[in-house]
Amino acid sequence: MSIAAAVARVGEIEQMLTAATTGQQPAQQASATSFNQQLQQAQAAGGSLTSAPAAPFGASGGDGPFKAAIDAAAQKYGVDPALLRGLIKQESGFNPNAHSGAGAVGLCQLMPGTAASLGCTNPTDPAQSIDAGAKYLRQQLDAFGGDARKALAAYNAGPGAVKRYGGVPPYGETQNYVRTVLANADEYRRQSQSSPPAAAAAAPGSLSYPTS
Repeated sequence: MSIAAAVARVGEIEQMLTAATTGQQPAQQASATSFNQQLQQAQAAGGSLTSAPAAPFGASGGDGPFKAAIDAAAQKYGVDPALLRGLIKQESGFNPNAHSGAGAVGLCQLMPGTAASLGCTNPTDPAQSIDAGAKYLRQQLDAFGGDARKALAAYNAGPGAVKRYGGVPPYGETQNYVRTVLANADEYRRQSQSSPPAAAAAAPGSLSYPTS
């Protein structure tokens, strides 16, 4: 029996029990049945977890479950956390199980050989992927004099292509990649500036209490 069928069957049993003990009206039963039908449709449309396209893993980048790991890796390697978040959003949509047709894996979409050279033994592990991605981004920034555009182009198309063209290669995919990551980073910076730090708002002594 599929998950959807099992959920539907449980819903039917719950409806019968509720109707027997509380005298549930037919209209209420119909509403519950409609909900189960919608749930089945949603599950059927969603497909398997590993093939889901974009990520339910905190797609805002700033407030998702990877915030601590992204901020820690950014600080460790001296990269802009907003830039790293923007890169991850473009690379994988914050899906740690993302796989590309070329063989890149994980949040930062590292090729197996590149991941291994960066000390990443499991590219689908979020913490390892983020750390390795931040390290690789730092390497590209160092190689191109801190130029974020060239570093991102190297991340996408390889440092050889950037050196060969003396800048962002004339590849539509790479040019769009650089624009999108920089736009993502700008958006995360704006979000950070417009949101007051939660810790400061909750800090002891920061609020005035009535003395009654």
